[in-house]
Amino acid sequence: MSENNTQNTNTSSTSTTKRPTRNERLVKLVMAGLTAALAYVVFTFLRINIPLPGGGQTSIHLGNAIVVLGAELLGGVWGGIGGAIGLSIGDLFDPKYIVSAPKTFLMKFIIGLIAGLIAHKLFKVTKTEDPKKYFRGVLIASIAALVFNAIFDPIVGYYYKLWILGRPAADLTLSWSYASTTINSVVSIVVSTALYMALRPALQKAHLLPKVN
Repeated sequence: MSENNTQNTNTSSTSTTKRPTRNERLVKLVMAGLTAALAYVVFTFLRINIPLPGGGQTSIHLGNAIVVLGAELLGGVWGGIGGAIGLSIGDLFDPKYIVSAPKTFLMKFIIGLIAGLIAHKLFKVTKTEDPKKYFRGVLIASIAALVFNAIFDPIVGYYYKLWILGRPAADLTLSWSYASTTINSVVSIVVSTALYMALRPALQKAHLLPKVN
């Protein structure tokens, strides 16, 4: 009898530990989809386009803020993939950006990984209840990810366009890309941190804040 009870107890405890895992994956999948959709909407409908000489174009938008926010809420992989997919789809549906879609996916996934790594591995933001501590964590994560973006996105974009379009087009857009990417990064640091601080209590209250290991 005692062995049967022990087995039943073990079975029930195992089943109760599996259910949250499935629920966590479902929550992360849904929220990653929402991150992708929001990144697409922000980039497609709320951006400020800046025409460049020679027919090129750059823009100021908050897509990067959504990528970083997703990574801070879901973890680097889920948030990075969600944001990267959303912004890449935005590129694919715009003739001005269609050739940049592969580069966009790579760079946005990387900034998601950076933000998620710092927020969750270094500062463990989902494991602290102190608003000051998780504010500091997400702020530093946002700064690190978006400073990386401000430095390397124009460089990667330059060599990518150099390979695809040739030197004149690449040279023409480099300085403009640095200017717009810097503006995007500064604004996105503020917006992503503010959104996290506003959304976290609501998600926590609704038991929808994902657990990130």
